[in-house]
Amino acid sequence: MVNSRVEAPTVAVMGGGGGAVGRMCAGCGGRIVDRFLLFSMERYWHTRCLKCSCCHAQLGEYSSTCYSKGGMILCKNDYIRLFGHSGACSSCGQSIPASEMVMRAQGNVYHLKCFTCATCRNRLVPGDRFHYVNGTIFCEHDRPGGGLLSGHPPPLQNNSMLSDQKVC
Repeated sequence: MVNSRVEAPTVAVMGGGGGAVGRMCAGCGGRIVDRFLLFSMERYWHTRCLKCSCCHAQLGEYSSTCYSKGGMILCKNDYIRLFGHSGACSSCGQSIPASEMVMRAQGNVYHLKCFTCATCRNRLVPGDRFHYVNGTIFCEHDRPGGGLLSGHPPPLQNNSMLSDQKVC
């Protein structure tokens, strides 16, 4: 589950010179006296210090856009690799705002309200056991072939036991 806000700010390259006196770098904490400095995410950076948290590419040189999510600063490629191309819910097909929390299963992304059991329609929350079968989500009690019906315990005469699996 992703539970943080994403921002896609533009990296502004600014002339440092004498105008940067007293500005501190958000990356290294040092004073910025370089000819150029970067302004991104409401903070100032040395050009060498604004880097992708994953690949360490210098974002002032690599791209004019950086992304922030989950406490990480990311280049576009790593943002897409970690959080996916699609901004659409795999259940309803509607777009998912970047600031919204989501549930994920087998590479698919869902609105919290859409991450429900296909049989009983109960919403599943982080920590719930569920099964993902042919693109369909089932709660632990309603898994196909599981011997359980709509969350009710099996009848006493039913002794069929299946191994319990957690598919995420």
